[in-house]
Amino acid sequence: MHLKNSESHQRKNPIAVIKVGGDMVLQDSDRLALASNINDLLKSGWRCVVLHGGGPQLNVLQQIHGLTPHKIEGRRITSLSDLKVVKQALCGEVNVDLVSALVGQGISAFGCHGASGQLIKASKRPPMDLGPKGVVDFGEVGDVVKIKTKILDTLLEAEQVPVIASLGIDDQGRVFNINADTTVAAIASALRADLLILSTKVGGIFENIDKPETRIPKVSPKIAERLIDDQIITDGMIPKVRESLGLLTKGVAKIAITNAANSGGFLKIAQGSKRIGTILVRD
Repeated sequence: MHLKNSESHQRKNPIAVIKVGGDMVLQDSDRLALASNINDLLKSGWRCVVLHGGGPQLNVLQQIHGLTPHKIEGRRITSLSDLKVVKQALCGEVNVDLVSALVGQGISAFGCHGASGQLIKASKRPPMDLGPKGVVDFGEVGDVVKIKTKILDTLLEAEQVPVIASLGIDDQGRVFNINADTTVAAIASALRADLLILSTKVGGIFENIDKPETRIPKVSPKIAERLIDDQIITDGMIPKVRESLGLLTKGVAKIAITNAANSGGFLKIAQGSKRIGTILVRD
């Protein structure tokens, strides 16, 4: 991913960028566990930036509005009608629920979205040739052009935790839906994050999802491609893993996939534990 003119970031306390899937915001218990894990990092001197999606919530709203979700290779096709519902689900339900959970744990959380102050500048994704699937136009879907890190620096300096809904906007004010994994990769790279945490319900990569003992503690690019070929890494996890691994050559120090339900898990990973989740490493 190439980001044009990303603004410089001055290193102070370490930064953790945390991606939260919509499945991690559905239940009160999950939101509480997530907030507790983020609080652990904050109390240990970390600064935190949170980026969230909202797939399950969006799916429900689409059905309510008579719309059918469409995905190709884990990426959502977004019509103009879909985009209206995306705004409602991400910037309304999910963002507010997540901010309220953090505030309830004594965290100063600042809810916003990528169109706020052009925080996430984007351009429309051109039609893509997906080989056997043909040329696909993803509709109102954007690619990240630039992250305004100055906005994030200002919020962090004010001891706020930015909680960002994954939308983008161009210079003409056109709003785009952006895959949350793509967006969090751009934010982590622009901030040169010390730690990127991909918080999912699954909580890692497993040879057999039904057997916790098959957790794969470490994945490199070569191992990732083998797991994709073997259909162990599938669907939305494919872009998540590929884009994340690429960040290890772009200034991001450490990446982990874990479940926020693990009490103290974020801090344990930050301190080097390999007993939970999956750590992504370079070959």
